[in-house]
Amino acid sequence: MNVALLARPAEEVAPRLLGAILTHETPEGTVSITITETEAYSGTADPASHAYRGRTPRNAVMFGPAGHLYVYRSHGLHWCANVVTGTDGIASAVLIRAGRVIEGEDLARKRRGERVESPRLARGPGNFCQALGITGEHNGADLLTGTSVMLSEGESVPTALIQVGPRVGVSKAHDWQHRFYLAGDPTVSVYRLSPRAKPSAGA
Repeated sequence: MNVALLARPAEEVAPRLLGAILTHETPEGTVSITITETEAYSGTADPASHAYRGRTPRNAVMFGPAGHLYVYRSHGLHWCANVVTGTDGIASAVLIRAGRVIEGEDLARKRRGERVESPRLARGPGNFCQALGITGEHNGADLLTGTSVMLSEGESVPTALIQVGPRVGVSKAHDWQHRFYLAGDPTVSVYRLSPRAKPSAGA
């Protein structure tokens, strides 16, 4: 993966990450997942972004450089992984919402549960991280030159297959068209509107 591809605004990078592959090598084995769903978060200009109110110890990785992993805990339960994008010093990141396991399915199923169907192994950001074995210790990992967690280009995705829609489960700026996913792919998560969502200005 070329850093120049990631050094752009999140909403430009998010659709380009569809079809890319995130790999995690561990002593247990290797799991690779093709990304099928993403969401863009535009930093201090985005009310739904963790960086909206500025830099903190928690969100510091979001401020660059591009090509690193920003990992956070959602609702105290699930780890979520983001690819940092944009210009160094300006917060920008793409949440990885879902993917298709293409290597290490047995290990992914061991982590997720033996009865989990293949399309659901990495459906949803928390499940994606669980299948890969990504936790808070991977926050800040270099995805381009690292040795255990790596982002690589996969097969090119035809533009006609890329769908765009509002983000899932956020209460602020939920109607921004910053969610990108592969049409008809069974691994893509189901859209859910947050019960706390209110209409907002589009972007």
